[in-house]
Amino acid sequence: MLLLSDSKQMDFVVLSLKGGRVRLSADLGKGPSSVVSSVAVSDGRWHTVKVSRKSASVTVDGSVPASVSIRGNQLDVDKLLFLGGFPPSVNSRRISVTSSFSGCVRSISLNGHLLDLSQPSSQHDVTSCFPKDQKGSYFNGSGHAELMHDGYKVGAELSVSLEFRTSLPEGVFLGISSAKVDAVGLEMVDGQVVFNVNNGAGRVSARSGGPMLCDGRWHRLLARKTKHALTLSIDSTEYHTPNPYPQSTSAETNNPVYLGGYPAGVKQNGLTVRSSFRGCLRNPQLSKAHLNIPLNLSTAHYLSGVTPDSCPSA
Repeated sequence: MLLLSDSKQMDFVVLSLKGGRVRLSADLGKGPSSVVSSVAVSDGRWHTVKVSRKSASVTVDGSVPASVSIRGNQLDVDKLLFLGGFPPSVNSRRISVTSSFSGCVRSISLNGHLLDLSQPSSQHDVTSCFPKDQKGSYFNGSGHAELMHDGYKVGAELSVSLEFRTSLPEGVFLGISSAKVDAVGLEMVDGQVVFNVNNGAGRVSARSGGPMLCDGRWHRLLARKTKHALTLSIDSTEYHTPNPYPQSTSAETNNPVYLGGYPAGVKQNGLTVRSSFRGCLRNPQLSKAHLNIPLNLSTAHYLSGVTPDSCPSA
């Protein structure tokens, strides 16, 4: 959650989570010490944490402080304060923290001075925090998520399932393409879901019908490609389309999987819209044969304009 250190981490103070509790670790140049709070904080509620270097203690919500003896009198650190994580250039060997903080932080005070979190010297993958949220990931309409950076081969069979909620009639759900023409794409066009597949001979599309789906409610989407056959299911209603290219059965894709949009300059032969998705997605998954691959946005290769694992309540 917080790190203060010198360049070699001979001196440091780090605040982290361990087993759902707050852990304070520090070294004043004469050996590390650590202590864990007596109160757990992993319950989705706001908590007040107070840390004192002088008494080497950590207090949660006014509980009895947990303290430890630390050798040394002076903390010699750089002027940089890291919140929520730190860049790859920072060696984490001595501080024993390997992952970024996933959650919300507010009202940070250092030596009595309130920090202005709206003007950091730099930031990376820091997104909004929603007062009331629900399961899902929020896409703000300006970016995308990139997964499977080394490329994904669609081949002869593929199923894509996800749930979505949006109020905009246009946006990208998913795109998987190749340097040539083979591709698979899912998009919202004029308030309807369109499933596009190109096995190399030409694009074929299945499109939903009925009331517009950009109504701010959750909808379940299932798109299946079985050789040259396409099926699109929205909330258990199925839509089929004939394929004029039955001889072409496999989409030879080799590019990453993009969710919610794709970068400028990247070719997507399975998509007709350029607008990034704005709304919430949950439970995105790729399946073929008996292999299911959940698309975990928390471990995505790249995220921009995406808040993983948190979606504002409607």
